[in-house]
Amino acid sequence: MRGRRQYDPSTPRESRHDYWGVVVDAPDAPALAKFYGQLLGWKTYVDTPEDAGISPDDGVTYLAFQTSPTYQRPVWPNAPGAQQMMLHLDFEVEDLAVAVDDAIRLGAELADFQPQDNVRVLLDPAGHPFCLYADE
Repeated sequence: MRGRRQYDPSTPRESRHDYWGVVVDAPDAPALAKFYGQLLGWKTYVDTPEDAGISPDDGVTYLAFQTSPTYQRPVWPNAPGAQQMMLHLDFEVEDLAVAVDDAIRLGAELADFQPQDNVRVLLDPAGHPFCLYADE
């Protein structure tokens, strides 16, 4: 991307200034960050009532959450006139059944509508759809 620094992969993570991520609205940013942090094994790097974020130990990506007092839970699948999702997260897993069970244990809900055999759509505690998939 023009205007972005380029780093050699050997540059220490903490010295880099090319981070990128996704920010998700939520009714409770810290609670949703905790869910995804546990799901992915990522560490919290910011945790306030308004903003929370997680990132892996390596790389320069992050997943952040902002508390939105007017947050409306999306529906899955999309329905006319209802709050639609704006994006969804996909995570590849080795064992789909184990990953789904773990996500549910952490607070996710298995969606009623499942469009593919090797993908499971789940809803996080705030209702955002996310997918776990196994590469077959």
